[in-house]
Amino acid sequence: MNAISDRYTLSNGVEIPCIGFGTWQMPEGRVAVGSVREAIAAGYRHIDTAQGYDNETSVGRGVKESGIPRRDIFITTKLVNSVRGYQETLDAARGSLEKLGMDYVDLFLIHWPRPVDFKDNWKQKNAESWRAFEALYHKGVIKALGISNFRPHHIDALLETAEIMPVVNQIRLAPGDTQDEVVIHSRKKGMLLEAYSPLGVGRVFEVPEMKKMAEKYGKSIAQIAIRWSLQRGYLPLPKSVTPSRIRENAQVFDFELSPEDVERIANLKGSVGYSDDPDKISW
Repeated sequence: MNAISDRYTLSNGVEIPCIGFGTWQMPEGRVAVGSVREAIAAGYRHIDTAQGYDNETSVGRGVKESGIPRRDIFITTKLVNSVRGYQETLDAARGSLEKLGMDYVDLFLIHWPRPVDFKDNWKQKNAESWRAFEALYHKGVIKALGISNFRPHHIDALLETAEIMPVVNQIRLAPGDTQDEVVIHSRKKGMLLEAYSPLGVGRVFEVPEMKKMAEKYGKSIAQIAIRWSLQRGYLPLPKSVTPSRIRENAQVFDFELSPEDVERIANLKGSVGYSDDPDKISW
C-alpha cells in the first residue's frame, strides 16, 4: 500500500480503500459533518459509520457537501444491536439509507454477534438478519456484506445457514491487541480484517515503546500505529475531529516499519487494553 486511495479487493470482487475514516463517538451535527468533509478533503474515500453511532444523517451530509461524487466514496454502516429478524433488518437498512441520503451502501455489517436483547437466541436471530442482508445484496442495495466483533464460534454459527459469505470482519486491532485466533479464522474464511480503534482509543499515546518508535522513524505515534496496522494486512479506521490530525493520520505511505518493529508492536500485550468479549457485552 503506497497511497490512501490504494485498495484491497474483497472476496466478492468489490474494492475497498485501504484506510477508512472512523466516526464512532462523533455526535450528530456540526462536528460530524465538518469532520467527514475534512476527511474527504484530506483524501479519505472510505467513511465508516453505524446505526448505533446516531450520526448517519451527518455522515451523509458531510459526503454530499464534500463535492466528491457518491460513487467515489465507500460507505460502511452497521446493524444496531437492538434490531434482529428478517423484516426488522430490512426496515433498519432502509432507515439507514434515508438518513444517509443514499440509495445504496457499500458495506453493511452486523455490529455485534450477541447483543444483550438476544443473548439466548442469537444464532437464530443473526441468521434471520443475514437472510435480509442477502436479499438487499441481491437487490444491489448493499454491495458487500460483513460482520463486526465476531469470534470463531460466532462466525461458524452464521455460516451454518448463510448463502453469501461475509467478506469483512471488523474487530478491535491495535498495538498489543491482535486477536490472533479471530484474525486467522476470519482469513481462512476469506475475510478482510478491518481494525477499529487502531490507536487504542487514545491509549497508544501513553505507551513508552510507541514514543520511542515514533522518535526512531521521525513520525507521530498515530502514524506508527496506523502504518503497523497496514503492514499487518489490516484495514485501519482511525478517528479524529481535529483537522491537522485527520490529515496526519492519512500520511503513512512514505515510510515502512522493519519486520522486527512490526513484531515488537504486536507484542505490546495489554498496553492499550483488550477488546470486549462479545459474549459478555451489556448493550
